[in-house]
Amino acid sequence: MTDIAIHRVDLADAGELLTLQRACYVSEAQLYKDCFLPPLTQTFDELRAELNQSFALKAVGGGRIIGSARAGRDGTVWRIGRVAVAPDAQGRGIGTQLLAELERQAPAGIERFALFTGHLSVANIRLYERLGYRESRREPLADGVELVHLEKAAGV
Repeated sequence: MTDIAIHRVDLADAGELLTLQRACYVSEAQLYKDCFLPPLTQTFDELRAELNQSFALKAVGGGRIIGSARAGRDGTVWRIGRVAVAPDAQGRGIGTQLLAELERQAPAGIERFALFTGHLSVANIRLYERLGYRESRREPLADGVELVHLEKAAGV
């Protein structure tokens, strides 16, 4: 899969994105022993509503969507979320490409980028740190799970 193109998501992509999202988050559900993670329980209508309110990108390769990521403005912060790469396409730099493009597409006035992942998701944390993100805080959730919040200054 050498030809990967990054494009804006269209609402017509919602069904394929929901399928991708669910496929990608199964491993997270297994890791955290929680099959009710929000990306797995989000409905089609909820996803369409979210896409209407966020900036979303897709990575296309081999005739299908193999990755996606979303962001939204919160004052001077560009909040990035739902970074997902198809299990069979992971490890090929697709997540890196999606994040880089989300950062490039941030609107004027953004001072920092922010995202989070679970504390057991060491591959995600390693990727984000490699891209210049630094842990800013941890947020405890139920059953000993922590969200690791990471940030980096815009323009870095």
